[in-house]
Amino acid sequence: MRLLVALVVTLMAVVTTARAAPSPLTVFAASDLALAFQEIVPRFEKATGSSVTLVLGSSGNFAQQIENGAPADVFFSADVAFVDRLVQRGFIIPETRAIYGQGRIVLAAAKSAGPKLTDLRQLLEPRVRHVSIANPVHAPYGRAAEQALRAAGLWDSVKPKLVYAENIRQALQYVQTGAVEAGIVALAIASVPEIEWVAIDPRLHAPLNQAAGVLRRSGRPELGMALVQFVNGAEGRPIMKRFGFMLPGEF
Repeated sequence: MRLLVALVVTLMAVVTTARAAPSPLTVFAASDLALAFQEIVPRFEKATGSSVTLVLGSSGNFAQQIENGAPADVFFSADVAFVDRLVQRGFIIPETRAIYGQGRIVLAAAKSAGPKLTDLRQLLEPRVRHVSIANPVHAPYGRAAEQALRAAGLWDSVKPKLVYAENIRQALQYVQTGAVEAGIVALAIASVPEIEWVAIDPRLHAPLNQAAGVLRRSGRPELGMALVQFVNGAEGRPIMKRFGFMLPGEF
């Protein structure tokens, strides 16, 4: 009998704890934020005592998933247009929409691949057989890569060499693993040991203005907005700057 009572008391304590513990804040974030958010999210969790589930991927895919009912609380997009569309369609609370940075693209190659690539025209060289970019259909950085290649007059020649990645992080991984000789990737994730990179003239593509917003269906909108403000605040801005983002007020 005592054992039964003890088990019931233990079970009630577990249930009470489970009910009391708030669910994690689910954040859909563009893949170019992978390294910056590795530092920002733990600081936010420590500051607020809250838990964050970070899901990285393609902004376009996330926007579609949100429209189809995906259970996210906050969306950090690599393209402000996706956030604006979700605001217009009623999925994001308009007052929470905020620009948090402007991205850059770079020409990247593995250090083991030979002489460093310093110009987009070098993608035409025979030694470059494959070039990775994120899929322009749904990835903002892939669209910027296509725009840059078109502006440089190289699209038609380089297109047969292109390997499309699901997102910008995967495009970088193709370079890191040697699956491709070169890639056009986000500056924010390019500073890894295996990679050499050179910046691509931002005048060759439309600005990569990036925005965030809190979903209307979120059960914790105040916490979601706190994260957006944290990224744009005194804690987040220096980290974003260090990973190559231009910050609101700088562009």
